[in-house]
Amino acid sequence: MKIYASGEDYSEAVLILQKKQGMVRSVDLARYMGFSKPSISHAVGVLKNGGFLTVDGDGFLHLTDIGREVAEKVYERHLFFTEQLVVAGVDLETAEQEACRMEHAISDTSFQKLKEKIQKTN
Repeated sequence: MKIYASGEDYSEAVLILQKKQGMVRSVDLARYMGFSKPSISHAVGVLKNGGFLTVDGDGFLHLTDIGREVAEKVYERHLFFTEQLVVAGVDLETAEQEACRMEHAISDTSFQKLKEKIQKTN
């Protein structure tokens, strides 16, 4: 199943929260993303049906292997673009917002080439 940019954002948020606090529930995701509980519930259902996420009996969210792979990829891009924009002189808040859009728009091949090029120059 294809995952869309919004699904990537939700997966990335679950990953970030897991890194910060370990276990994550839908309410944590709603708070972190600033979305309503019904919106989060719908997104969790879509990710669950797509095989990207599971919910255990206690209501904790867990990324599946493919969900973690997607989230790690998106998070790597987010960090990369945020850092490059900040280095270029963009303020952090703007860099974060623009990195969020850029992380979804670039192909895997182009991202790898750009990352390699920047790593070689550093």
